[in-house]
Amino acid sequence: MIPISDAPDRPRRTFPFMVVALIAVNIVVFAYELSLTAPALESFVSAFGVVPREIVTGRDLPPASPQPIYLTLLTAMFIHGGFLHIGANMLFLWIFGDNVEDRLGHFTFLFFYLAAGLIADFTHIAASGPSPTPSVGASGAIAGVLAAYLILFPRSRVRTLLVIPPFVTFTRISALVLILVWFVIQVFSAATEQASGVAFWAHIGGFVGGLVLLFLIRALPGPRGE
Repeated sequence: MIPISDAPDRPRRTFPFMVVALIAVNIVVFAYELSLTAPALESFVSAFGVVPREIVTGRDLPPASPQPIYLTLLTAMFIHGGFLHIGANMLFLWIFGDNVEDRLGHFTFLFFYLAAGLIADFTHIAASGPSPTPSVGASGAIAGVLAAYLILFPRSRVRTLLVIPPFVTFTRISALVLILVWFVIQVFSAATEQASGVAFWAHIGGFVGGLVLLFLIRALPGPRGE
């Protein structure tokens, strides 16, 4: 299932400045990645990605990373491993992020997005142990956005490309069903994966973290608590 749009079910009231800015930064960083040679790209990912062993020990491994080393928990969110990786992430962020930003407010949304990404990072580190393999991508933060959308707009219907070989069709699927199916796939994949290279536990952590963060934000006084 590939989501295409949630319009006209879920029109927004404000322009999604933060979503657009996040997408722009991700694209600029990815364009820079494309300009690098293979060895330079490997060094860039190792330096700015999240390396669990570095976070657990607090010690940098070659090549040199930004200091303090914990900054990589943020920089890794803006690095992607290929066109499919960034394309899928930015598509989900655009479709679901604008309405979440509309409801939370611009700066609260940015805090929510980064916080969900950090929770995803720590979940991945807890699941992978002191691994020397860097992890990159915005998937954990976007998983938090999906969780928020699920709670805020469960009755929305999302135009979706449905592929069930040999059939391919467009249909409208409940956001509740679409997002819950996505989450179940992440849990099943995390429980059964061997060495896929995908940080499924980060997706799970970001999603659960997004649920918790949203309820905390909504408990605050003022419009964000509506």
